[in-house]
Formats: sequence, C-alpha cells, structure tokens
Amino acid sequence: IPWSGPIGAVRVGLVKEKNGAQDYLINPRITESQFSELDLVVTAIKDKVLMLEAGAAQIPEDKMLEAIEKAQEENKKIIDFIENFAAKIGQEKEKVEVDTKLKELILKLEKSYNTEIIDLIEKRVNKESNAGSEDLVEKIFQDTQIADSANSGIDKKLVAKAVEHILFKNIRENILTKGKRPDGRGVDDIRAISCQVSLLPRTHGSAIFQRGDTQALTVVTLGSPRLEQLIESPEGEESKRYIHHYSMPPYSVGETGRVGVPSRREIGHGALAEKALELVIPKQEKFPYTIRVVSEILSSNGSTSMASVCGSALALMDAGVPIEKPVAGIAMGMVTKDEKYKILTDILGLEDFSGDMDFKVAGTDSGITAMQLDVKILGLTLNQIKEVFEKAKKARLFILDKIKDAIPSPRTGVSEYAPKIEQITIPVEKIGEVIGPGGRVIKNIIAQTGAEVDVNDDGVITISGTSEESVNKALEWIAGITREITVGETFEAEVKRILPFGAFVEFLPGKEGMVHVSKMSSGFVKNPNDVVKIGQKVKVKVIEVDEQGRINLSMLLEDEQKQAPRGPIGKEPGEDHPLTRQFKREREGRFDRSRPFQGRQQNPRFRKTHY
Repeated sequence: IPWSGPIGAVRVGLVKEKNGAQDYLINPRITESQFSELDLVVTAIKDKVLMLEAGAAQIPEDKMLEAIEKAQEENKKIIDFIENFAAKIGQEKEKVEVDTKLKELILKLEKSYNTEIIDLIEKRVNKESNAGSEDLVEKIFQDTQIADSANSGIDKKLVAKAVEHILFKNIRENILTKGKRPDGRGVDDIRAISCQVSLLPRTHGSAIFQRGDTQALTVVTLGSPRLEQLIESPEGEESKRYIHHYSMPPYSVGETGRVGVPSRREIGHGALAEKALELVIPKQEKFPYTIRVVSEILSSNGSTSMASVCGSALALMDAGVPIEKPVAGIAMGMVTKDEKYKILTDILGLEDFSGDMDFKVAGTDSGITAMQLDVKILGLTLNQIKEVFEKAKKARLFILDKIKDAIPSPRTGVSEYAPKIEQITIPVEKIGEVIGPGGRVIKNIIAQTGAEVDVNDDGVITISGTSEESVNKALEWIAGITREITVGETFEAEVKRILPFGAFVEFLPGKEGMVHVSKMSSGFVKNPNDVVKIGQKVKVKVIEVDEQGRINLSMLLEDEQKQAPRGPIGKEPGEDHPLTRQFKREREGRFDRSRPFQGRQQNPRFRKTHY
C-alpha cells in the first residue's frame, strides 16, 4: 500500500520522585499510571507529530513540550524497527492511477463560477452548515456544459467536491497572503465572549458560555455517593463520581435529524471535556457528591468541545463545587502552503473544514489539563507545537478573565435544591454496630429518617438526604451508636422490652442497655411490669460496660433521695413480712452468724429414691 508511513506511537507519564524531581515514564504500567500527573499519547512520523491526546494535572507548556520530545525519541526507534522489518520483506508498493476528472472540473468551474463560489463564504461564515452550497451545486450540475459531460462520470458529488475545493482554496489564500480570515478577524483574534450563570433557577448549577456563534448550555446535577456510575471494564468493576455528557442536537446547525443515542463524536467530545476538568474536581473526602455535568450545544460554529469546557467550569462554580481552579479551552487551527504557514486562534467551523489542523488545548492559568491534536497534513514540527502552545496560553488566560468576571470563585454552598450530605468517620470495629445483624440497624436508620446511608470499609459514613433535618437525625443516630459510653453518664431512655429479670431501654438512638430488676427501685421489685411500661420514658445511669460492650443501667440515680426499704409495689411491709423480720433481727443483733453450718437439710418430700 503506498502511504507516507510508517508511524510510531507511545504513551508518556510524569511522576514525582521522593527528592521532588520529576521523571518521564515511557509506556508506563497501569500501577505506575496511578501516580502519574500526565497521560500523553503521541503518534508521529520520524520528524513530525501526527496526533496528540493528553490529560494532565496542570502541566506547564514547557514540560508538555519536553514530554513530546521524549516521545519523539522513542517513536524514531519504533519507526526504524518497522522500516528495517519492511526492507527485509522487500514488498513493492502498488502504483495508484490518479483520476484527473476532479482536477479538470475544478479548472472549468474556476473560469465560469468562481465569483458565485467565493460568495458562499459570506453565507457560511456564521453557520456551521452547507448553507447555499447545495443550491449552487444543483445549478452548476444543471448547466448545459456539465450536463453534456454526464456520461463521462461527472455527478453531483464530484461537483460538490470541486465547489468545496475552490471555496477552501480562496479562504486559505486570503489567510496566508493577507492574514484575513473569513469573518474579518486577524489570525490571533478571539470572537466576542459572553458568560452567564444561574440561568435555570431549579437546577443545582447552570451556565451559558458563548463565543461568537457557538453557544453551550451546561447544567450541573449533584447526587449522593450511591449514584456513582458503575462501569464494567477489563480491569474489573469501576465507579465514576464525576461524569460529563456532551450533546449536539441537529438544530444547533439549523438542521433536523436523529436525536437519541449519542454519536461517537458526542461521546468523544464529552470525554475530552471531562478530561479537561477531571483533575480540578475536589476529592471525595472534601466534596462527597456525585457530579453529573451535561453540556448541550445550542448553536455551533466551531470549537464546541472547548465551549463545553468553559461552560462546565462556570456551571460547576455556580453549583458550589469547590474546583481547584477554573478551566478554559481554545481550538487552534493552521493553514499551510509549502514551508509557509499561519496559526489561527479560535477557529470557525469553516476554518476547521478548510484548514490543516484542529488543536484543542484546555487548562488553567497554571498549565494544561487536556489537549487533542488532529491534522490533515504530514504532522507538525516541535517548533510549530511550541508556537501553538504560546498562542493557546495567551487566549486561555483571556478567556479565564471573562469567566472570573462572571463568577470569581465557587459559591460557598450548594443549591438549596441539592441533596444535603454529611460525613462522619467511625472506628472500623464499630461498623458492625451501625449495620447490625442482617443490616437491621442501618435499614431502620434509613426507614426512620428518610436519609441515605453509605458505609465504606475504612469507616467513613456518608449520610445524604433531601432535607437537613433527616440528615442530622441520621447523623445523631449513628453518632449515638458509635460513641464511647462511660460509667456515670445519665440519659433519658425509652423502655423497649420487659423481661422477668429486668427491662431493655434505648438511651441513645439505636443504643440499648439493660436495667436489672434490682436496679429499678431501692425496694424489692417482684415484677418489672409493676414499675415500668413499654414506651415509658425513664432516667437511667450507666453503672457498667462489660468486656463485650454490653451496657448495664440503673434507675437509681445518686441525686435521688434514698427511700426506706419496702415490699412489693402497692404493699407496705407489715410486722409479719419476711423482709421486716429480717431487718428487725439485724437491728437487734439476734441474727446468729456464728452457728456452724450443719449441711443442707433435705426435704423429705424431695428425697431421692434409688432403684
């Protein structure tokens, strides 16, 4: 196959050593990638870069360029190996015959329709569509001269290609020779920018970012941790707490069409925007919400993915998400002819179609967070990439100022319509108490409070709900279950169960202890039901916490006046009561403890009979 290859491709990572130095990794392992601040893929021929894709933790431009250079060194080794391998095989390249029909048609149309074709620029400059082109193609095709040539293989598709070629040729020549772009801007000019936040009152965060005729509406929705997206991957099950969806409906370019399942283009643009913001999203420990961002393109005329990045930064700050820094993105273009080239800032849709490069760069004022390069030529030199980085940074800082004018920093709190979330960390050994046998305790907490409770293996418990009341109630409940109980503490408790030997009372939400019958009253209690009833509120004091964590309580509080000994509830001990006689003997000293023990006297009624 005749082509301009071979090509090489490598992945580059960047890690910090213990001494603070940074080290580039070529094709890092999965375990190494977890600690890398950079995930860069570079595809290239020997001396030029063909494709770039990167996600980074605000890497400065000079470091990014250095990483690309490292990748190029490795790519050359790969290309040399492939070339040597191909030389050993010795396969000859096929010869391809060039079809001259298109070239001949272009020359013919330039003579007859050049003015009409150039006029299409004004019609298409403000819309990313083929406005006016279809009518002109139909007119040319119906022309007598063209119709006579129908039998020679010229059809509408070939006419459309010829018209497009002449149109793009004119645009490119104006840029290269005059520095004039289709909409009249200079090569470094950025279209007018507008930023608005809080447009949709019931959403958790919303924003519109507009750059020229490209307009993106972004909405942020906050959810509880259990709403994380679960993904089945080759490495196993994974979860995502930050999700970015991008949608570009047909009406954004003035057309009708299919609406429904996202296209590959939409999935790719959403992934790029997600990558641009991913590393400025706060960690779950700081902001436990699940975050879903949806960017819908209302109007499209170039660089919609970068518009969604800018709109997402605005909407996230509007939602109260404490992102590390705002992020902005810009799409850079290029027009070339031989050794001459011009780099374009903030390209239109028409410049994207007619140009040689689409280089998207997103980042903060500190560095790059994501980038993506596609070219229609045989690559870019390192010097050209360096120049693109410099111009992109200048444009990015300009856009960041516009974003900060609209909303200087993230709001201090989330929307009143967002779920309320609190976190508490408990000892790992207490997790079982919160969950309970078969999940009984945690299910009861959820049912009684209406809050959602998520327990992690490290002891971090996340409580979320639609109201602060339900969240606080669940939080107090769990805090009560897991707190350390000390002897001497007093509580107001509710009687839950009554048994012959005492009663179990709940003195903290989900925390029960036992009051023995002997600790219900200072007098003799024959039946606990005579003292307490189920649901009754009683004051109790902690008198013991045993080795197994069981709590014994007493209803005899130290500050209560001690009552005289008495008999069963409802009866005063009389002179003939055994308890009265016992105390009388004690007082009079008539209880003879010195009498020797003579063995247990066997009752004749229960004498054992041996057979």
